[in-house]
Amino acid sequence: MRIKDLPRFIAVAVVAVLCVSALPRPAIASQWQRKPDIIIGWTAWADAEVISKMAAMVLTKGMNLDVELTLSDISVQYRGVASGDLDVMLMSWQPKTHEDYLRRYGADLVDLGTLYEDANLGWVIPDYIPKETLNAIPDLAKPEIRAELDGKIQGIGAGAGIMALSRKALSAYGLDYELLTGSGPAMAMEIGKTVQKKGYIVATGWRPHWKFAAYPLRYLEDPKGIFAGAESVHAMARKGFKEDHPQAAAFFSRMHFTLDELETIMADARKTSHREAILEWVKANTDTVTYWMTGTRP
Repeated sequence: MRIKDLPRFIAVAVVAVLCVSALPRPAIASQWQRKPDIIIGWTAWADAEVISKMAAMVLTKGMNLDVELTLSDISVQYRGVASGDLDVMLMSWQPKTHEDYLRRYGADLVDLGTLYEDANLGWVIPDYIPKETLNAIPDLAKPEIRAELDGKIQGIGAGAGIMALSRKALSAYGLDYELLTGSGPAMAMEIGKTVQKKGYIVATGWRPHWKFAAYPLRYLEDPKGIFAGAESVHAMARKGFKEDHPQAAAFFSRMHFTLDELETIMADARKTSHREAILEWVKANTDTVTYWMTGTRP
């Protein structure tokens, strides 16, 4: 019997199982191992890790599906979902941040719905830097500011949408800076090290992210509007996914968070682990998770 056909009290019991279950266990390597029911592409971004691992947990433990998480660059995810090598990706920033990917692959993708709204991004600096010294992107052209920053801006993975926008910003503002690549965690680590020394740093930043709770940060003003304003983050699937897995597709269409919820889980994950933080949130939000799975609100 499928989860949507279960009485509500059984559905709630299934959610309770999530609260005592681990994340999907690693598959045993075997040449006879069957293909997972659903392959989800994810990126090592703080919000992506929370959403992807929570989705995998609920689909596996609550809906009895075999789910595999595949870590890959965002560009690989778009290409993989469009080609059918991946079933779902959960970090499609729309409409501006990933507009190049959507233009290239959008015809071969199916939008399953919005995971959260009011996301935003840009370049961030420590808030202790005086606004009269550095408050807007054009201020980076000042020789003394460039010297403080050693002519570098700390970025993340080269294929990320914010990196494409950062390259556009460097050109639009005529800035002679090196855009450093790295992982999301490495970027946050560099911010932390710099803040400890009360130094200067400019880094790619987006919300939701735990770094805004951990460090005093603010966005540089962007008078040319290169970076997106409020964005929404969507779940995207391959063509045919809805037909192959209608209940999982409906689950993704109902899965939704507020920014505060995501940042709370991310902050808790830093104190304990992603597994523990996700389980604690599921325990506290049983009705919500039941609705995601069944479409029925208690």
